[in-house]
Amino acid sequence: MLTINVAPDGSGQFTTISEAVLAVPYDCPAVIRIAPGIYREKLVCEKKDITLAGAGMDATRLVWNDGGKLPHPDGRPTHTFRSYTAFFSGEKLRVEDMTIENDAGPGAKAGQAIAAYVDSARAAFDRVRLLGNQDTLFCAPLPEKEREKDGFLGPRGLAPRRASAQYYHACEIAGDIDFIFGGADALFEHCTLRTVDNGLAHSWVTAPSGAAGGLGFVFWDCDFVSDCPAGSVYLGRPWRPTGKTAVLDCRLGAHIAPEGFAGWNDRTDTALAGFAEAGSTGAGERPGWVQALSAAEAAALLRTARQKCRMETTERITE
Repeated sequence: MLTINVAPDGSGQFTTISEAVLAVPYDCPAVIRIAPGIYREKLVCEKKDITLAGAGMDATRLVWNDGGKLPHPDGRPTHTFRSYTAFFSGEKLRVEDMTIENDAGPGAKAGQAIAAYVDSARAAFDRVRLLGNQDTLFCAPLPEKEREKDGFLGPRGLAPRRASAQYYHACEIAGDIDFIFGGADALFEHCTLRTVDNGLAHSWVTAPSGAAGGLGFVFWDCDFVSDCPAGSVYLGRPWRPTGKTAVLDCRLGAHIAPEGFAGWNDRTDTALAGFAEAGSTGAGERPGWVQALSAAEAAALLRTARQKCRMETTERITE
């Protein structure tokens, strides 16, 4: 296992995360240990098997500020999928003990602004803070077809879609509009989902786009928190008609709307989505297309999510 140290003061082999990633041969498993500091860089990480290990969410911060409405060097707007602070691909990814942030600002000013674009075949994030506003975390793959010209402009926009299994443990993820979105199968355990109050009439935590046969997004034992007005935030809406989100044994703040979930703008096919809940506190009156799972059904779904999304090892890299 190759180990590389990064430190802004020059005490490691490299002073930037990007330089360290570029130094890793594609097929060589590697751990990049990242010392405390603010790393203001746009990261592309496409290695086969890599771990980024920071010194703590408050200590190691990767920050950039591209936004979908902001100009790109090619003369066009940046659009959603070129706005990332960090783009991850490859076969196996672990990220732990750090913050990844897009500080371009609220969507009204900057547009969509992704903090982490996660396209790895398998990915695990442990004790990671993902900060942004609109579209903070993209759990790839993209849908098959875009709905508007240049909608998928960016990495893998023309590539064949591949399945991705992702695991988020003890993470904090913050944003306002669709701030966890995409077509991956992803399990979120013991996470805090914080809706940022930007004065919007409504906000949405998730916007899943996976196929009907997939797992979608599963949240277990998580806290949904916010300073937004009561009843103004929805747990999810389907970016594509068959998207799925399940909320199990979570604590829902007063900001969550009594309906829980919503349709996608004026589309009328919401009943095709797989929205489900079980055992959460703070729940309201859900519409008929939101499934109320029994305890046994919820336990079976959680087992499936753990088998599919957890990596074969979840031990901590940093000490």
